[in-house]
Amino acid sequence: MELDLSPKLAKKVYGGDGGSYHAWCPNELPMLLQGNIGAAKLALEKSGFALPRYSDSSMVAYVLQGAGVAGIILPESEEKVIAIKKGDAIALPFGVITWWYNKEDTELVVLFMGDTSKGHKAGQFTDFFLTGSNGIFTGFTTDFVKRAWDVDDDTAKALIGNQTGKGIVKLDANVKMPEPKPDHRKGMALNCEEAPLDTDIKNAGNVVLLNTKNLPLVGQVGLGADLVRLEGNAMCSPGFSCDSALQVTYIVKGSGRLQVVGVDGKRVLETVVKAGNLLIVPRFYVVSKIADPEGLSWFSIITTPNPMFTHLAGSIGAWKAVSPEVLQAAFKVPAETEKVFRSKRTNDAIFFPPPK
Repeated sequence: MELDLSPKLAKKVYGGDGGSYHAWCPNELPMLLQGNIGAAKLALEKSGFALPRYSDSSMVAYVLQGAGVAGIILPESEEKVIAIKKGDAIALPFGVITWWYNKEDTELVVLFMGDTSKGHKAGQFTDFFLTGSNGIFTGFTTDFVKRAWDVDDDTAKALIGNQTGKGIVKLDANVKMPEPKPDHRKGMALNCEEAPLDTDIKNAGNVVLLNTKNLPLVGQVGLGADLVRLEGNAMCSPGFSCDSALQVTYIVKGSGRLQVVGVDGKRVLETVVKAGNLLIVPRFYVVSKIADPEGLSWFSIITTPNPMFTHLAGSIGAWKAVSPEVLQAAFKVPAETEKVFRSKRTNDAIFFPPPK
C-alpha cells in the first residue's frame, strides 16, 4: 500500500478564550508515523497564556505570526524570558519547560515540529502540564502536595484546584507577567527573516539555514531547519537529502506547484501547496517546487542538525560533476546534446528565475 504524501492542514485539539492548540494527525498524514515526526501549532489571542509544560519530544519552534513572550527553563538552569516575534526559530531540547504569552492585539501563532522517536506516541507530541485541570498537581493527593512543597492544607488545595483552565487560559488585564530580558535571547533564538542569507539568487529565491553554527542548541535537539523564500514563478532545483534525513515542510506563505519522484522514477506526488499545508518527503526522494506569481515560502526541519543536500540541476548540480562520456552513455545521447545539457544553468544555483 502506497503512503499518502499529500499535504494536510492541522486540526484543532483544544482551546478557549485565550487561544487554541492544533496538531497534524498521523492517521491523516502517515509519514508522521513513518518518520517519527510530530507537528503542531499554538495560537494565542490577546492576553492568551499557554500554561507551563514540557513535552516528550525535542523540537524546533517557529513564530509564524505576531509577537509575544516565551519562558524557557532548560534542565538545571534559570528561566530565560525572551521576546519573540515573527520569523524567530527556537530550539527546544528534551526536558525543557516552556510557557508562552501574548500581550499584543495581533494573534501569536507558533509552529512546533520535532522528533517523536522517544515519545509516548509515534507521530505526535505528548505535553505534560505543570498546572491546570490536567496538570500534575491534580494527580497527586493533597498530602503528597503538602509534603513535597512543604505547604499547609489550604495552600495545597489552592495549588491543586484554583486553576481550572486546560492548557491555555486568558489572563485578566491586571495580571503582570515577566518582562523579556534582551540578554536572555542570545543562543536561544534566531530570527530567520533577519539572519544573513546562506544562498541568495537574484529574482529567484533565498534560504537561511538553521544549524549548530548560528544556533548551537539545535545540536541538542538533533534537528536542522531552514527558511526558503521563492520569488514569483521561480523554481527550486530538484534535489534530495543525501544524508538519509527526512525533510518536514510547512508552507508559510504563498502557493505553488510541487512534484516528488521516488523509487523506479515514479512520480509519487504532484500537487499545489498553499499556506498552512504540511508535508513530508520520504528519504532520498527527489522534490522540486515552482512558485505561483505571488511567491512561495516554507519553513522546514531536517532530522539532522547539519543537513546536506544534493541538487540535480543548477551550477552546483550533481550532473555537472559527471564526465561527458558517462553522461552521453547514461542518457544515450550524442555529444552535441550532452554539450547543450551541460552548458545550461551555469550561473544559477538551487533557485532558478522565471523563464524570460
